[in-house]
Amino acid sequence: MTPDSRLLLFALGAVIALIVLIAHFKWHPFIALIVVSLVMGVSAGMPPGDAVKSFQDGVGGTLGFIAVVVGLGTMLGKMMAESGAATRIATTLIDLFGVPRVHWAIMFVAFIVGIPVFFQVGFVLLIPLVFTIARRTGISLIKIGIPLVAGLSVVHGMLPPHPAAMLAVGLYKADVGRTILYGLLVGIPTAALAGPIFGAWISPRIVLPAENPVAAQLDRASGEIQEMPGFGISVFTVLIPVILMLLASAVDLALDSENSARSTLHFIGQPIVALLLALLFSFWSLGRARHFTRAEVMKFCNDCLAPTATILLVIGAGGGFNQVLVQSGVGRAIADVAIGSHASPLLLAWIVAALIRVATGSATVAMTTAAGIVAPIAMATPGTNAELLVLATGAGALVLSHVNDAGFWLIKEFFNMTVPQTLKTWTVAETIIGVAGLGFTLLLSLAV
Repeated sequence: MTPDSRLLLFALGAVIALIVLIAHFKWHPFIALIVVSLVMGVSAGMPPGDAVKSFQDGVGGTLGFIAVVVGLGTMLGKMMAESGAATRIATTLIDLFGVPRVHWAIMFVAFIVGIPVFFQVGFVLLIPLVFTIARRTGISLIKIGIPLVAGLSVVHGMLPPHPAAMLAVGLYKADVGRTILYGLLVGIPTAALAGPIFGAWISPRIVLPAENPVAAQLDRASGEIQEMPGFGISVFTVLIPVILMLLASAVDLALDSENSARSTLHFIGQPIVALLLALLFSFWSLGRARHFTRAEVMKFCNDCLAPTATILLVIGAGGGFNQVLVQSGVGRAIADVAIGSHASPLLLAWIVAALIRVATGSATVAMTTAAGIVAPIAMATPGTNAELLVLATGAGALVLSHVNDAGFWLIKEFFNMTVPQTLKTWTVAETIIGVAGLGFTLLLSLAV
């Protein structure tokens, strides 16, 4: 057996072991991820000390961003829940689109909000709306939640200005404007299939627990809220991070690098800073409507963080597992196998990204690595459309999210699902995105 084959076998065994330990033996995911990550690293030939350090680096790298985003986003969600802003937005969406179509409304909202923001940022911004709409309509959390994550995931993987997509645009020498246009043409039907259509089909087949600790913090019974803020101020408050990040992206086109306003807008457009400013603004815009005292606002912030502790530990451990897989050489072995297939550039980009995604769990790692591998091949192949190559790479980088992906654990914990339920919902939705995204990209290649 070759070294690469041995690595791939170890990676497959690690994933199977993780699922069995959690789903069958009922191990806590945090403990199972640590044990499997360290055993995988040592089995793959890493010195034990390096395996531990790799896991630690993965946890730190993942939580360095996500912990702050989840914390700030949860506080903002709590302010929206306690003030009635989430209820106000949910009620307006229900009245506007009607209960039978509200899951379609959520998909389009997620698609728009997700264009300038990271997946995790958009998720924590919009999940309070999902909880509120699910309670008010009686619709399954899965039926509304899957369209949310599908819309966010599609734009995260396929559309600039997301970092991985922008890097792929640069490596493939694609045009940003055309990439966004083609991304919309491919992304909207892809999100529709994986979101509202699949969500409506799978929701009757998934029974969630009656109690959801996170939902209890981010949702309030309407009878408890006597006075709610207006729809306009509620929407503006939740869109502040989106607006600031859009400005940070647009300023590159409008101002030169020496302009002081450009650096200022880049600073306030950072996800963490944008969320912080939105949270501080919500203390005034939403707290004022309910006449909250400073003590009440601080109590809300403290109360909502408790349910996120387990979530963050599990997400961090998932990042650690991811890092061990990457540093043990699994990603490189996967790429070598894919290059040997001699497929067309669009298919090759998808295959390389998909295999790295399955092996490492990171859409960003998969897209950036695949773009670097495929770019020289694409340049040497006449007639290759660079913009469609970006979309094919992004679609492959989203396929088959499972237990080595931090996003898998984020969805599992917020929706209070078991591992098998998360595999049947989130993993399948991501796979639909990957396959449908490739299919629509190939169709578009016939016309452009």
